[in-house]
Amino acid sequence: MLKHLLLPAGVNKTILPFIIGRALRAFSDGFVAVLLPAYLLALGFDTWQVGAIATSTLLGSAMATLAVGAWGHKVHDRELLLVAALLMISTGFAFASQTSFWPLLTIAFIGTLNPSSGDVSLFLPLEHARLAEAAHDQARTALFARYSLTGALFAAIGALSAGLPDYLVQTIDTSRLDGFRFMFVLYSLIGFTIWLLYRRLPQPHTEQRKPAQPLGPSKSVVIKLATLFSLDSFAGGLVVNSLLALWLFKRFDLSLAAAGSFFFWAGLLTSLSQLVAPHLAKRIGLINTMVFTHIPANLSLIGAAFAPDIETALGLLLLRSLLSQMDVPARSAFVMLAVTPEERAAAASFTLVPRSLASSLSPALGGALFTTGFFALPLVGCGVLKIAYDLMLWRAFRKFEAKN
Repeated sequence: MLKHLLLPAGVNKTILPFIIGRALRAFSDGFVAVLLPAYLLALGFDTWQVGAIATSTLLGSAMATLAVGAWGHKVHDRELLLVAALLMISTGFAFASQTSFWPLLTIAFIGTLNPSSGDVSLFLPLEHARLAEAAHDQARTALFARYSLTGALFAAIGALSAGLPDYLVQTIDTSRLDGFRFMFVLYSLIGFTIWLLYRRLPQPHTEQRKPAQPLGPSKSVVIKLATLFSLDSFAGGLVVNSLLALWLFKRFDLSLAAAGSFFFWAGLLTSLSQLVAPHLAKRIGLINTMVFTHIPANLSLIGAAFAPDIETALGLLLLRSLLSQMDVPARSAFVMLAVTPEERAAAASFTLVPRSLASSLSPALGGALFTTGFFALPLVGCGVLKIAYDLMLWRAFRKFEAKN
């Protein structure tokens, strides 16, 4: 039953652990993205320090992903996934026990915390390569859509659970900081569950699977895609979920529970959009799906920056959530389409690395802009840069898909 719900027709059930693992990580990312700024503010950090720690998490993820692309083909992906799960366990316990800025900044760089709405972790290129092997053509787009759908849905549920620390304060008479620490311990326990899940992955037979290789024939296409994706991610880093939560806290004095509820509904709309993405891609193509859903989403973000009240702002942000992630499965499928099967792990890594590096630079900038009092600037900058990316992507690749 679970297989039929999570996997499209024609996909082997051996890929199911990757969908479940994505769901578990998304749940933890969902509450971390909302709680991280609240936790850091409670520790006495200012908005620039919140942005710097968010930058550190993304920069560390980029370095780990780069290592996978450069040397990951020499080590079996099952072993790398187990290492990533152990790192996730350590990250949660370390964040629960430290209170000073520099130790937390270091842990953020080394660890697996994700302050954004998308997955930027070491797990991602490894899982993408396995997913690409498990399906072909339209089934591949559908599989990536299920993968993204599961992630978005469980991230929404995770965001809703961000109100749990306040509930613990009211029910068992604990401090708010201890409530935050409990959530980071929960993050570690989820990492342990993922470790158990991936420990049971079968070793594939070498005759059934061609060995992964570094980039070769598809290098020029991957470089062009990576350059464009980096612009998109730099823009997105200005308004990662942790900074968007910070914006809502500062601009409208939104409560932690209300912010969690907003991110739940935003994530739910995002997850529903994943169901539409493969059907839309089948009708109009992968590139058109990426571009023509992204531009209205970014116009909504710009509108939210100037919204006169909380209701209008949240409405525009929810509209953005409905459209902004519809490109994710199409983008993943397009990268896998554009390269040879042996290059897929390297291509996934080398398109993710510039994205992670670019997005890691901008949260600190976004946090610094908040300190100046110009709360609209990060949102406007994000929207304008993303629209520029959409137009350049469409111009560069609108004919490429038809040839392949």
